[in-house]
Amino acid sequence: MTLIFRVCTLAALLLFSPLSKAVEYELREDGGDIFGKVERIRTRYEDTLIEIARRYSLGYEELVRVNKGVDPWLPGEGTQIVIPGQRLLPPSDREGIVVNLPEHRMYFFPKPKTGESAKVMTFPVSVGKMDWQTPIGVTKVVSKQKDPLWYPPESVRKEHETRGDPLPGVVPPGPNNPLGGHALRLNIPGGAYLIHGTNNPDAVGMAVTHGCLRMYPEDVAVLFEEVKVGTRVSLVNEPLKMARVDGEVWIEVHPPVDAQGQSVAVKLEDFEKRLDSLLGDSEVAINWDIAIEALREASGIPVMIGLELVPGSDATENPPVEAVSLAVTAP
Repeated sequence: MTLIFRVCTLAALLLFSPLSKAVEYELREDGGDIFGKVERIRTRYEDTLIEIARRYSLGYEELVRVNKGVDPWLPGEGTQIVIPGQRLLPPSDREGIVVNLPEHRMYFFPKPKTGESAKVMTFPVSVGKMDWQTPIGVTKVVSKQKDPLWYPPESVRKEHETRGDPLPGVVPPGPNNPLGGHALRLNIPGGAYLIHGTNNPDAVGMAVTHGCLRMYPEDVAVLFEEVKVGTRVSLVNEPLKMARVDGEVWIEVHPPVDAQGQSVAVKLEDFEKRLDSLLGDSEVAINWDIAIEALREASGIPVMIGLELVPGSDATENPPVEAVSLAVTAP
């Protein structure tokens, strides 16, 4: 597997706050769409990947995906773990909340105060499972509630009844409430779509909900304080993200989801169209071996696949994208 990492090493026993460590980042002043970094850590004997994921505000599945071969329950003392903390922003306005469904991740753009740099806060989220997919589109937050009551929708109650696990008409706040301690209601027809906490944090970052967006309790508590009623919420479907940064071309690939909720591969022709749109008339050398490997792996880690050509350079050594793409066939 060919991946390009910008990494740093952390001491295994370094203590830190997961919120200050993994949630908020300053954005580049030049508007570049890349932020964060990939890190490598060493496990302690008692660690599991579920615990490490939560410590770094990651979803369990995104951590497992980039640490293939590591036992998620017993990684062992001193095992090296990749922390996928570098990201490309999804192609959406930098306003309010943006949720990229294939990525199972939320981006929140707080309005900077006078003299402050623009920032982004990012959190893993659970999204709708098959037959209960989270809708795509633009909406807004219409209400906020701390210690919410849960009124299970009729469809959810019927589902539980068929499993022999009937639900009451209302679930009070407390450890049995799947909404956790905070809920933000979205302006989506039906009124049943929420951003909320959970009493089952191990499933954060997976496609397991009935359409709501589920967050770690500590993450939704931060979001709850930051977000105002009326905040714009964009729900997007962008398995392939691209950016040009400092003369480099980067892509970040996540497994797309089809209409049945199943993961599929990003099509090469879709990638080429997006790449042509990004590059325009620029002369850029693309390493197609790395690009195709990134499409296949869909690791969720940004990968540098090309460089802008310096005027007067020998393009035969690093041929531009148009010259190479003709020789590439779909994997």
